[in-house]
Amino acid sequence: MSLIGRYFAFVARSCAYIKDTVRSVGAFALITLGVTFTKFGESRQVIWPLIRKQIARAGVRLLPASIFLGSVLGLAIIGQMVSLLTRVGAIDVIGKVMETVVVRELGPLAAALMVLGRVGTATVIELGTKRAQGEVEALEALGIDPVHYLVVPRVVGLAFSIFSLTVYLIITVIVSGFLFAFLTDVPIEPEVYFGQIVDNISYQDFIFLAIKTLLFGTIIAVVTCYHGLAQPIRLEHVSIAANHAVSQSVIACLLLNAVFVVSYIVTS
Repeated sequence: MSLIGRYFAFVARSCAYIKDTVRSVGAFALITLGVTFTKFGESRQVIWPLIRKQIARAGVRLLPASIFLGSVLGLAIIGQMVSLLTRVGAIDVIGKVMETVVVRELGPLAAALMVLGRVGTATVIELGTKRAQGEVEALEALGIDPVHYLVVPRVVGLAFSIFSLTVYLIITVIVSGFLFAFLTDVPIEPEVYFGQIVDNISYQDFIFLAIKTLLFGTIIAVVTCYHGLAQPIRLEHVSIAANHAVSQSVIACLLLNAVFVVSYIVTS
């Protein structure tokens, strides 16, 4: 086979793999959605503590890391950007730039990737190990729905965790950005800096921020749970499943973010 033939064969295999992955993960997402709504009120004494556990795991425990990341981003990127805009006399656009860069893009993506790296990979390993050791089949033998018991708490917990971490991260970035400007003697008053940010953030930004972060959490939870539960797996293959889950979650989040970018352009 010629080089061109091998290239087209590779493209065909890649397209088939993408199609099968989207179909399989999409079917798993629909099953999870159906179980969430049909069994949401069942076994509250069991499910709600599991949801709180996931929120503590993916949200509360990552709060210090979120604040640290926000401080670094604010000092290293936003502060220098504010300093540069002030020097070139573009102080009037600081609020719009902060709204676009921090609120719309940087905050949600940074929080989602942080949760994916710290919790998403652990979810695949944890659920993959349960599946390989037969614990999932044991739950089914006891009449317990594995999706309701193992997946739904993670979907709800990660969705609300990423939303909360994003809010804290955005606040930290904004405050640390002004702190950098203050320490470097940038001639900008706090009422001007914070006033411009408040004036440029609209109710639409809050709505889109909430929807985007909740969807980020849902995507990460569904993809990682799918690779841990939806197919038979051996212990030595758990790390490979984790790699696939991380790469697919990143791609899905970036594609979703692109959809929101288009939505911002259309509605603005």
